[in-house]
Amino acid sequence: MSLLVTFVIIVVVMTAILGINSYLILLERKTAAWIQDRVGPNRVGFDLGLPFLKRLTGGFHFWGLGQPIADGLKFLFKEQVVPAHVDKVLYFVAPCVAVITALLSFAVVPFGPTPTSANPDVFPFVIAPNIDIGIVFVFAVSSLAVYAIILGGWASNNKYSMIGALRSSAQIISYEIPLGLSILVVAMMTGSLNLEKIVARQAEDGFFGWNIWFQPLAWLIFFTAALAETNRLPFDLPECEQELVGGFHTEYSAIKFVMFFLGEYTHMITVSYLTAILFFGGWHFPFIAEGDSTYPGATAVKILVLAGKAALFIFFIMVLRWSLPRFRYDQLMRLAWIVLIPLGLLNLVFAMFVRHWELSRWWLLPISVVLFVAAGLIGTLVSTQEKRVIGHAHQA
Repeated sequence: MSLLVTFVIIVVVMTAILGINSYLILLERKTAAWIQDRVGPNRVGFDLGLPFLKRLTGGFHFWGLGQPIADGLKFLFKEQVVPAHVDKVLYFVAPCVAVITALLSFAVVPFGPTPTSANPDVFPFVIAPNIDIGIVFVFAVSSLAVYAIILGGWASNNKYSMIGALRSSAQIISYEIPLGLSILVVAMMTGSLNLEKIVARQAEDGFFGWNIWFQPLAWLIFFTAALAETNRLPFDLPECEQELVGGFHTEYSAIKFVMFFLGEYTHMITVSYLTAILFFGGWHFPFIAEGDSTYPGATAVKILVLAGKAALFIFFIMVLRWSLPRFRYDQLMRLAWIVLIPLGLLNLVFAMFVRHWELSRWWLLPISVVLFVAAGLIGTLVSTQEKRVIGHAHQA
């Protein structure tokens, strides 16, 4: 691609992400209201409180769709409060790192079809095409987001912020291990770390060639670990409003706080796209979005299919946030080190065995189910034993 085309794609994608983030906040507030049996934002329309616009729209509020615009203007014009006790350089660097790493990690994520052997002339809907280590690049860049939280907590010179930053460093480093193990299984099955080739392989094999059929356990490990890296409930220990006021961003306000929020939501979009690409066929969908689909509008359909899959995962992440309680910190670390990492290692070993002996990939499905059930039974037995020990201790 020429430099001009690449620049146009960057501008379009980044503008779209910023706009989508604004309305994802509205969607999350409406989702929370739906789960908690209330109304949510519904009174802010596009009149923005201005009399002439209100007369123009007849007072119609458009279901609260103006709320993100009102919130954006509010944060933009808020006073930029900078506490006197902060390290001013690092204090301003931290939110910039959060946004840059979140946006940069999306550079190699295909948001539509890309050239394949079956259809080599299609326009590459990705900012940086043909990156052979695409998934490694995503994790390398997204893992740098922890520096934004650590710098924000350290520069704030606040005990709540510092505790949140320390929690985040341990959390993200721990969950990167099972995240990498789950990706190794996918790379082993498809023979590539290139996200475009992973999608193309699933499209060639059809609906029952999606990786989710062979590796549901890898998907579960990947999604759980990726969710932990977004710092959202039930993994929001770095913020934890009930304990740490706001955690690492306690001392941030106005546009600086928005930048942290923007990084979180962009990371959520990236995780949802990666989940769809790695395990659910990417832009492929039976009959309407095949690898050799060339009917008018086929490219637009593929883009919408992938966006639709990502939207479902975004909604699922939001539902989880408003449905599950927060983990205790010891539970958070035990889940990573005692559950996910051993499961990921065992799953990788069995996948290597199947790959080495050139067995059918369908062997991986019962293996995943057996490992998951065995982990559940062991966890139940251990939990029961711990409760008995605690009960005897109380009696004594």
